[in-house]
Amino acid sequence: MKQARGWRHAGWVWILAGLWVLAGGVACSGLRVNDHPIDAPPPSQPQPAQPVADRITLVGRDGPVGTATEARDLARVGAEGNTALFERQLGVLAAQGDNRLLRGNSAKLLVDGPVTFAAMKAAISAARHRILVEFYIVEDEGVAAEVAELLVRKAAEGVNVAMMYDSVGSLGTERGFFDKLRSGGVAVCAFNPINPLERPGHWGLLQRNHRKMLAVDSDVAFTGGINLSNVYAEGSGSFSNARRKRPPDDADRQGWRDTQVELRGPVVSALAVVFRESWARQGCEGELPPAPAPRVATPGQRVVKLVAGDPEHGINPTYTALLQGIGAAQRSVQLTMAYFAPGPELIQALCDAARRGVAVALVLPGRSDVKMVLHAARSRYAQLLEAGVQINEMSQVVMHAKTAVIDGVFSSVGSSNLDWRSIVGNNEIDVLVLGDDFGDQMQALFTRDLAVSQRIEAASWARRGLGRRLLETVARVIEPLL
Repeated sequence: MKQARGWRHAGWVWILAGLWVLAGGVACSGLRVNDHPIDAPPPSQPQPAQPVADRITLVGRDGPVGTATEARDLARVGAEGNTALFERQLGVLAAQGDNRLLRGNSAKLLVDGPVTFAAMKAAISAARHRILVEFYIVEDEGVAAEVAELLVRKAAEGVNVAMMYDSVGSLGTERGFFDKLRSGGVAVCAFNPINPLERPGHWGLLQRNHRKMLAVDSDVAFTGGINLSNVYAEGSGSFSNARRKRPPDDADRQGWRDTQVELRGPVVSALAVVFRESWARQGCEGELPPAPAPRVATPGQRVVKLVAGDPEHGINPTYTALLQGIGAAQRSVQLTMAYFAPGPELIQALCDAARRGVAVALVLPGRSDVKMVLHAARSRYAQLLEAGVQINEMSQVVMHAKTAVIDGVFSSVGSSNLDWRSIVGNNEIDVLVLGDDFGDQMQALFTRDLAVSQRIEAASWARRGLGRRLLETVARVIEPLL
């Protein structure tokens, strides 16, 4: 992977960091979760007398469905496993205010780059009307370049293709690459250009578009942690390259561990709406076509919630959903998180859950492309371990996934990390999938990750050296800028 890939990877990103420091008053004031009332409800808090189903609006392709259909669909999801746990987490979502859930979807887990890129290429090849592409990092080489060539080919066939990339995340990509896409018929737009004169009125160094999304027609979409980057050309070392005994520092050739989800159903149109709104707010050139009719109206039985984080609207709602879901957890909390430097509220929620008997387990990076985030995460280990939280580090590869599963019935896959940038500074996109069927797949994947991770023991962690402790202290102080 080129070292100049994105602000997390660019060698001269410290120039931008200097600008962040100059804007420190803005940055710090916008990065205080404590300024917002997002505390998780006590797990013993009684549920309101009104039935959960009455506080949920189930939406299909043509809008809200009738009461009978809604009751049937929710009962079907609850019957997949523990109905009480499902209804408890459903109640948490209902209590957040935005209570619209999407019915009639399918959700398929995709692990690592090769499987994900194969699925995305197949979807693009089958496109008939519209392709929407939105990624934090868009590279100009390898598998990413192959996707770009395919997009140009589809544009030549008359398919409307629009791409939005982040101007900081894609800092290392030659401008000529995007010019070539434009000349090939692809509408291309840089989110918040670094140069304020490039698109006047649309500049904000502190707000980045961290979303990873591809939507094809109204039929299939993808989201998760995977960028259009050549680091995903191979599978992760956790499942394949570990057997090849490559050197531990060989991240570029070893592959990254990441998770994506392939979606079908009304959630695809919902993702397209989020893209369209962002395109319009950014003043991007090129008119987006109306949504085509889906080939299959109801391709599955999954009930999902699409969560779009935008700092202009305050705290990332995915963070709020996780915080409150953990607060209501009764059986298990499993987080796989690439960048873990959350606010004290979430740390406390994890500790409280562990102390009340919930099996709380984390898979975090043992190595990272952003080492200070790694140290910031480790500055919380002692508190978490003392409460009984199980911490595991994956060190064979760069672990980049952003997933969660709570009580086996609440699953989250998307672009949001548990760090300050994702919580209050970035545009993010996540999908929450309800039910045991998908939750079982998520738990199986978590178990798979545990098998190739090293557990952190409290006794050995207490013996770490002074140098590591100092790094953790520094990282904690600068955590809001990471």
